[in-house]
Amino acid sequence: MRQTTKLKQLMQRRDAVIVPGVANAMFARIVERQGFEAVYVTGAGVANMHLGAPDIGLTTVTELGEITAAISDATPLPLIVDGDTGFGNALNVVRTVRLLERAGASGIQLEDQVFPKRCGHFAGKEVIPASEMVQKIKAAVDARQDGDLQIIARTDARAVDGFEAAIERAEAFVEAGADVTFVEAPLDEDELAAIPRRLPVPQLANMVHGGRTPDPGPGRLREMGFSVALYANAVLQATIRGANEVLTHLRETGSLAGGEHLLAGFEERQTTVDKERWDALDERYRKSGD
Repeated sequence: MRQTTKLKQLMQRRDAVIVPGVANAMFARIVERQGFEAVYVTGAGVANMHLGAPDIGLTTVTELGEITAAISDATPLPLIVDGDTGFGNALNVVRTVRLLERAGASGIQLEDQVFPKRCGHFAGKEVIPASEMVQKIKAAVDARQDGDLQIIARTDARAVDGFEAAIERAEAFVEAGADVTFVEAPLDEDELAAIPRRLPVPQLANMVHGGRTPDPGPGRLREMGFSVALYANAVLQATIRGANEVLTHLRETGSLAGGEHLLAGFEERQTTVDKERWDALDERYRKSGD
């Protein structure tokens, strides 16, 4: 079964499947080893980890394509890729979808913010006219080669024009051909529950630690009817905390002694990057050359 079809089926289950976000191939392998069903390539994470910059629209589509391809090579799990605004107008969306589909995306998320965008939980967001976003969604649907590639239409209008305006936009995006919609940053459980009740296609909920949306837990999100519970930056935030803790210990003591509990072991590290498989390949080709 194609990965796009797997993701489509996952979305149709409406089972609040937990999907962690990653910004590189190594963390995608950890997500796979932990038994998750899909991976989210987080735009905020790519900006933070790849550029050391905030999520304010600085990443380019070619950078995102390269990272997506590396992650796709590292794991067989379906990838939902954060395509930000599509990096421009409807014509840019065509290129973005084609590039990310070739790179291994099973789903591509596009949002209705003004370019350059901002993190969905930042203040000061602006959205483009709904009619313009509708054309971008139509361009994305037309550009995909695989009909099961999931086009995920996100609206940030909740923070700009209110909840009802966000729902109206999502309805228009469904009419334009979006397979999944994503109403970003609802403010309470009542708003969360209304989203899958009022919209006919699968829905994605974004759970950001420290963000604007409450996290009612997977059981409640499942009851509400969400397809995906997205934890886009849990790995990123854990990495920042872990790196700070071990480096603080190293700076203060001049050694890793006493801080071993903060580190993955050498063998765990090698297992994470699949060294055993690469060793087997090395052995195979060495013998072939004898």
